[in-house]
Parts: sequence; C-alpha cells; structure tokens
Amino acid sequence: MLPRTVRISQIIQETRAIKTFVLEAALPESEPGQFVMLWLPDVDEKPISIAAPDPLTLTVARVGPFSIALHECKVGDYVGWRGPFGRPFQPRVDQPAILVGGGYGSAPLYFLAERALTGGMPVENVVVALGARRQDYLVFVERFQALGLHPLIATDDGSVGYKGYVTDAVVNYLDLHPMEKPPVIYGCGPEGMLVALYRIARERGLAVQLSVERYMKCGFGICGQCALDGLLVCMDGPVLTLDQLDGLTDFGRFHRSTTGRRLPV
Repeated sequence: MLPRTVRISQIIQETRAIKTFVLEAALPESEPGQFVMLWLPDVDEKPISIAAPDPLTLTVARVGPFSIALHECKVGDYVGWRGPFGRPFQPRVDQPAILVGGGYGSAPLYFLAERALTGGMPVENVVVALGARRQDYLVFVERFQALGLHPLIATDDGSVGYKGYVTDAVVNYLDLHPMEKPPVIYGCGPEGMLVALYRIARERGLAVQLSVERYMKCGFGICGQCALDGLLVCMDGPVLTLDQLDGLTDFGRFHRSTTGRRLPV
C-alpha cells in the first residue's frame, strides 16, 4: 500500500509537547485502536493511533526526530498516510467500560468512547480515567466532557485530581464503586501503566484490552520489527487481551530497536 498524500487542514496545540493534526482525509471504516502509518517525505514513516476517523485526526507527542519534524509542519503542508492497520478495541456494550489513558494515550480512547456511546452503551456505564505527570500535560479532558463523561483525573504531582498514578486511582474507584456486572478495562498509554492494568485485571478477574506500542516499519506483518514474543503487534495487536498477554516475557520488559535488538523498555 503506497501512502496517500494529503494536506494538513488544522493543527491544535494540546500541550507544550503534544499537537493534534487534522488531515484532509477520512477513514470511516476504521475502528478505535487502529493506526495509520504517517509519512513525512525525506524524514521517516511512523505508526500513529487514530484519534478520530472523519476527518482523519492524529495526536502526536514531540519525542524524537520524526515527531519533532512533524511538529514543525504548518497548516497546508503535505503528509502521507496509509492504513488503517491493526486489531482494534472491541467494546462490549453489555458490560461497563473503564477507559484508562496515560498522556497522549487519551486520544484513541476518545475515539473508543465516542464509538461506544453511539453504538448504544449507556453513558453511565462508561468511566474515563486520565493520567499525566502534571495538569498541563493532560489532553482531551474537554472532549470527553463534551460526550457527557466526567473523567477521573490523576497527576503524578497532584496539581489536579488524584495525586499519584492513574492506575492507583482506578483501583480506588473499583473499591468504592462496585458494579452489577464486571467492567472491561481498556487502556492506552506508557507500558508501565499497561502492565499495572494487566495485573489489576488478572487479580480481580476482569477482562482487559490494552493498546501496546512497538517499533514498526511496515504495519502489516512483513518486517517483524514489532515482535512481542511470538506476536506481531501490527497484526495481532496493537490491542491485546488478557489471554494474549499471559506468559509474554517481553511485555513490560523489552522492546526492539531499529536494528531488531532487544532493549529494556
């Protein structure tokens, strides 16, 4: 699949280090949790989770050479994309949902919340928990509120909401708010957060769907760069279930470099 080249129609400065890019493109067939391969000519191509399908919207943190170059783009500049790729979230409308986002991992969860609500999930059955280092690192809070949701906020420094990890805030919420049906936990964010959610789900007998990030080159299972033990994150994931994560030795411990070398997460 060759990249389709489109213009950037809007850029939203979410935080000092996070921007949202709205493209002159639409992917109505995409599902929450899927990603596109975003291409910058003469720079690189990287997987980016979909924050909204129509118009195609991508939220990107400034963390490396590719994202630095993307953050320097202006409205009207051209980028290339191909996709969608990957295994999406699969919301269960008949069970409560706890959506847990860390940093810019909140963006694909917004897509999930919107799709779940329009698919018939009652708003009172959707709990959103968002975490960040401090208040000015939080993203998409107002967007969730516009859906009628009231996010549970956690910051490492306590500048707003719960002081501490968002996963600890989730544990407190589960202890204080017993539910008639067991909830499903959906998560997207740093791998340490995902490991904590996995352990919470395993200890409490809950279902979990976690969006795992790995280095990718192709996006459709040829290059093998996104190997996670015996899985390929681009095809078996990026959204993985509890059963898929059971027994994986790389999860929370190792990732692969551009040369395929295993490195600590």
